Amino acid sequence: MRLNEITFNDALPIDGYGPGFFRIGDEAVEGPLTVSPSGVGAWGGYDDAEALLALAGAVDVLFVGTGPEIAHLPAGLRGKLEDAGLGVEVMASPAACRTYNVLLAEGRRVAAALLPV
Repeated sequence: MRLNEITFNDALPIDGYGPGFFRIGDEAVEGPLTVSPSGVGAWGGYDDAEALLALAGAVDVLFVGTGPEIAHLPAGLRGKLEDAGLGVEVMASPAACRTYNVLLAEGRRVAAALLPV
């Protein structure tokens, strides 16, 4: 088996998560957040479209982690994001963390908006 070391350049991968927090760059960050190659930011949940719209143009795909279970995004929020040119993929937060890390390691322009588990 061949193992390759993963490099993330300047972007920070999601190292882990737990009840109410995410571990990013060896630091625990509590509550909902956004993470992208430009850094970690606060997110107010489904009512905070502005934090996500700020990612338009900087990323091609936004993974939205809906907490411990997959859930639908409110139609209005999804519409705003798609109108801004953001590709949106919705999944449970653990899957969103893993998918974000894999595509980040491939050098893709991705971001994640995550609700805690």
